Amino acid sequence: MAVYEYIARDTAGNEISSVYTNVENIRALRRELVKLGYVLVRARRQRASLRLRGRVRQRDVASFAYKFGGMYSAGLSITNCLEILEQQTENKAFQAVLADIRRRVESGSSLKAAFDEHRRVFSDFFLGMIDAGESSGKLTESLDASARYLEKRLELHEKTRAAFIYPMVVGLVCSLVVISLLIFVVPMFSQLYRRLHVELPGPTRVLVALSAVLRTKWWLLAPGLVGAVLGIRQLLKNPRVRVRWDRSKMRVPLVGPLSRLILVSQFIRTFGMLISVGVPIIDALDAAGRAARNEEISRITADLQQAIRTGHPVAKSLQTHAIFPPMVIQLVASGEEAGVLPEMLTKAADLLDKDADRLATSLLVKLEPALTVLMGLVIGLILMGVYLPMFDYMACLK
Repeated sequence: MAVYEYIARDTAGNEISSVYTNVENIRALRRELVKLGYVLVRARRQRASLRLRGRVRQRDVASFAYKFGGMYSAGLSITNCLEILEQQTENKAFQAVLADIRRRVESGSSLKAAFDEHRRVFSDFFLGMIDAGESSGKLTESLDASARYLEKRLELHEKTRAAFIYPMVVGLVCSLVVISLLIFVVPMFSQLYRRLHVELPGPTRVLVALSAVLRTKWWLLAPGLVGAVLGIRQLLKNPRVRVRWDRSKMRVPLVGPLSRLILVSQFIRTFGMLISVGVPIIDALDAAGRAARNEEISRITADLQQAIRTGHPVAKSLQTHAIFPPMVIQLVASGEEAGVLPEMLTKAADLLDKDADRLATSLLVKLEPALTVLMGLVIGLILMGVYLPMFDYMACLK
């Protein structure tokens, strides 16, 4: 399938220009446009590099969901809503996606099927909400819930990222200082000790070797780093390795508890919002498990689905997995008894987000002095390795 940029003319003689995706050739494009009431004037096939140009941010998707829901609730048709939003968006990549969705809907496709062609842009959760809203007649509610969910995720992600900016900056500064010492300072002392015929101790020899590698083999570092990253990514595609990796992320000291809270919050919020718009519990669990993108959560999701199929309540099913805090289980049990399970799941997710925020702040307070001490220790060890031969030489002079 190819992507074409085209110019077409409607029955009134007005020209429009847009992009059409997933079409075999110009002849097929002309047939598709005739179905929509347009006559093809000119078309040009996009190169692959143009197709991949641009990136759609989740903030753009959240804004789109809010506007789409608001316009649809005001009485505009789905195609009119999509056309207006296509014209309003400034992101060219997202504009092409919306144009393709609009054309598919105009051709008779369901809204879910049209969105489903762009899974790289819209998450499984968003697609599930669209499907549920379209089938239940609650599309406005589904879009509003999707927008709130995406904004919550973005807010928590930005808070967590902001909490770790300082450690990243400290680590970068430490790395630059160490590299500068190895490239500029160590060679000077190495030449001095060579002239003085001073025997180098073990730590100094290690520093001299590292310095030589950085100065003479620096061109190998970039390919080596890229190769290591690609190798790790390929290794993580192995299901067994991926399961162990995802488990270990939740058990790492300090960072593990924060990662666990964020995962559980995302899972619970997705689950609650899906069932609030009429998605069956089993299907909602499946979508929530996929949205978490964690193999351990996927395994837990399968266990929960099996337990609920056999007649167990949701709270009792959650209780068998230690990853869910007692507070979540109590709120879910209360929600099941009172018939307000979606509201209680959302409340539980809000409380987990607050806990994650507090934990991130607390973790930062602990990391700041630890990283400062670590940076001083590393630089101190390097300087000690540089000056050790000097101390031995001064001792010999006495």
